[in-house]
Amino acid sequence: MKRVTFYAWLSAAIALIFALGVASALLLQPPPRPLTQKDIDSAVLHTLHTKTLPSQTARAAEVIRESVVEVRSFSAVQEAIEKAADGAPAPPAPPAARRDRHPPAKPPDSRQSGPAKDAQANAELAEARHIGSGVVVTESGMVITSHHVVAGAHRLEVRFHDGHTAQAVMVQAIPERDLAILQPASIPDDLPPATLGSSRDLAPGADVVAVGFPFGIGPSVSAGVVSGLDRQFVSPDTRESLDRLIQFDAAVNPGNSGGPLINMNGEVVGIVTAILNPSQSGTFVGIGFATTIESVGGSLGFSPF
Repeated sequence: MKRVTFYAWLSAAIALIFALGVASALLLQPPPRPLTQKDIDSAVLHTLHTKTLPSQTARAAEVIRESVVEVRSFSAVQEAIEKAADGAPAPPAPPAARRDRHPPAKPPDSRQSGPAKDAQANAELAEARHIGSGVVVTESGMVITSHHVVAGAHRLEVRFHDGHTAQAVMVQAIPERDLAILQPASIPDDLPPATLGSSRDLAPGADVVAVGFPFGIGPSVSAGVVSGLDRQFVSPDTRESLDRLIQFDAAVNPGNSGGPLINMNGEVVGIVTAILNPSQSGTFVGIGFATTIESVGGSLGFSPF
């Protein structure tokens, strides 16, 4: 019994000594140093060096991504070809629709017949289909695009970010600013409209991003800077003159027309309208033009500014 009592006292003494040692160590530790701005800056720099963050361009493009649409326009000639391909009698085809800044499509060669003729007709239909871009700007799905993308079209289609495709009608034309407003017959659920910014906040050298469907590929993103403001452009095809344009150097090509030019906050500041191209290739050489978003004016039924 005495041996058990001795061991109990010994265990208690050891525990007491250990507790006193821990307490002494804690009391002897210096008080924690308060955080300084230098500590915070060092932690932020460490995070930046060890973690890959999306670029500012990527963040801006993601803001606008679901609001950008592909716009397809068809002439009455294309409608006739489609009906003929489906086996329906084709009505007499009226003259081809005017396509500003784009060469007219060649009609199928009537000297061919049979499968070869059908194959060529389908190929030329695909070539004749006029593809541009646009951006959704209201909760009801209204789309701003370039007027030359939809001018003279017999039928319009809009394809949204999720693949949903709908027929559309042009509800407002502003040809003097190369702008048009479309209303699709249906829109996807929870379709986010783009946020409209102001071109007045731009300056030469400011970063901008163009989003659209060059050659029908997209949505494609290209980045650059504002090269100049208040520029003028005369279309080599129609001799129409546009002024008060934004000049930029983000790469755009046929199919980008009507797409948004955005700032680094993802806000629409312009609508891509033309490229300067002294050659016959029709591809980008470093100078693009966009109509300012202010040019839409009150056509949307409200003032976004």
